[in-house]
Amino acid sequence: MGELETDIKQDLMPGQLLARGVCRHLLDHNFVSVEELVPTSGLRVDVMGLGPKGEIWVIECKSSRADFQSDNKWHNYLEWCDRFFWAVDQDFPVELLPEGTGLIIGDQYGAEILRMAPEDKLAPARRKVMVQKFARHAALRAHAARDPGFSRSS
Repeated sequence: MGELETDIKQDLMPGQLLARGVCRHLLDHNFVSVEELVPTSGLRVDVMGLGPKGEIWVIECKSSRADFQSDNKWHNYLEWCDRFFWAVDQDFPVELLPEGTGLIIGDQYGAEILRMAPEDKLAPARRKVMVQKFARHAALRAHAARDPGFSRSS
């Protein structure tokens, strides 16, 4: 393992490493993605993917049984996406995951969709709001990477 790869592993939590692999896999499906997007007050999705036709996927990354069992808000994400997935590693007890949701198995390097989530299309007005939130979130993240010492005063 290279020096850079070691630094990345030390700085990221297990769920963040899983999210990285999920984001890599989404690119294979021509989806762009952001992490930790807030669709509405009180909610923060681990990964949101935006597809080439405006599809919106939410992926919740669970690094352990305890992480999953402490998540009481996941069902609130359903109204903010067309498809909802769980992303877990190969050792996760997948029988715990609710029926009617998608399943992605992954690690820090990549992932694979094992069960496609059912589609429940967003209303056009909600989709427009989410695409705008996605774009703004992505732009702010790009700005922070380009200018890490800058902070907004308002």
